[in-house]
Amino acid sequence: MISILVPCFDYNAYPLISILEKQALMLKIKFEIICIDDGSFSSKNEINQKINLLTNSKFIESRKNRGRIKNRLLLAEKSQYEWLIFLDVDSLPIEENFLKNYVDQLNKGTVIFGGCKYKKPMNENHNLRYVFGVQREEIISNIRNKKPYKYVLSRNFLCKRNILISALSSIKTISYGNDYIFGSILKNMGVDIIHIDNPVLINNIDENQIFVKKTHHALDNLISSYNNKIIKKHSISILRAYIILDILLMKKIFVKLTDIFKNLLKRNLYKKNPNLFLFDVYRLNYLCKIK
Repeated sequence: MISILVPCFDYNAYPLISILEKQALMLKIKFEIICIDDGSFSSKNEINQKINLLTNSKFIESRKNRGRIKNRLLLAEKSQYEWLIFLDVDSLPIEENFLKNYVDQLNKGTVIFGGCKYKKPMNENHNLRYVFGVQREEIISNIRNKKPYKYVLSRNFLCKRNILISALSSIKTISYGNDYIFGSILKNMGVDIIHIDNPVLINNIDENQIFVKKTHHALDNLISSYNNKIIKKHSISILRAYIILDILLMKKIFVKLTDIFKNLLKRNLYKKNPNLFLFDVYRLNYLCKIK
């Protein structure tokens, strides 16, 4: 009935897979669980090998690093059922009926996103990612369904196998930030998206400096995909702002004006309570500087 797929890299996946196996067995459905480590050669894979002892569960160690998208595509290709559930390895289901909530949605839509919640970090050095996650991603389904393609997060979703393989095959880059592109491709394909409240808890939150670097990579990826016409129809707010500035020939003016406050914008990235409006200005400034 369902294939539960977990991409992994240098992470102990066994606790997550154990929870998923238990829930699947309680539902008494046909299922498989596949976890593929993307060539990390991590010592944690010794623990992950125990996944092979669980019911209908398989752990595979890739001998080379394919990248996030290729690893997900490999998982989809190795699956046997029509419906796929994708979960990031650093997330945990919040509810005991997590899988049942997805099974109840079968055939109600082509792609169903469950959402997420963020565990508050102990260290303030993670606050930018935490605040961004809570304010921009930890959104209830009623709001997400008003703009379904805007809130595409690939860390927790149910999808038809043929749709996913087609969408992932269209993504060529291995860079960070492919959720932007994934959402745009689904919109181009005319795929129906449904959002439900079936969240996972995110435990592994990037440090501020790492998140800023990933943000740069995501913006590089975004503008490259836009320029190469991979992104056509979309619901990406920052790209819309960039396009307006470009049409009005105001990119250089915007950069000059915001560069006046560059120290303020940079300090905001590492504050205890970062302001996301200032973070958006920082991102748009960076986007306008990309050649």
